[in-house]
Amino acid sequence: MSIEKIVEQALQDGYLTPVMEAEVGRICDNASELSIEEYMALDRLMGALLTGEVVAVPRKQFINVMEELVLTEAIARVAEIEATSESSLDVGDIAAYALNRLPPLYATTEEGANYQRQRAKADLQELIAQQVSAAIARSLDRPNDGTPVTDRGRSTGNEVLRQVSTLLQTYAHHFEQKSQL
Repeated sequence: MSIEKIVEQALQDGYLTPVMEAEVGRICDNASELSIEEYMALDRLMGALLTGEVVAVPRKQFINVMEELVLTEAIARVAEIEATSESSLDVGDIAAYALNRLPPLYATTEEGANYQRQRAKADLQELIAQQVSAAIARSLDRPNDGTPVTDRGRSTGNEVLRQVSTLLQTYAHHFEQKSQL
């Protein structure tokens, strides 16, 4: 969509949405030079925004309180483990594993986020600790091969064939010895 069409739409609707704003920004960033028409459209938009004829719709910010609670728990637990052992754990993998097994707690205001924090600490702290523990246990059971904890254990067809082939090569000589007896 062109700047002129975006401005026409904003003037018609009375609103400049975040998507429209982002598109205007993208066009301006990618253009080496704007045309006279584009400058005039932007000038019209700026005037309409200043007079209140067009209102910029603010982006709504969402906070997932569960993310911060899980990260806090995961960081504390990983720090304890890494301080007392040679293990190296990926906090991001552990948090993602736990978050995939916990309910999200979204808020749009700090007041809402505080409510969600209190609710989670009262009702969900034990579940959060359990899921972080499960993620850590899973991570410690698996070699650190660069595969995210959530993807480990899922083998592709080629991987399964390679594993079967390795097993056959390893144990084939036992089978041949027994069959000759």
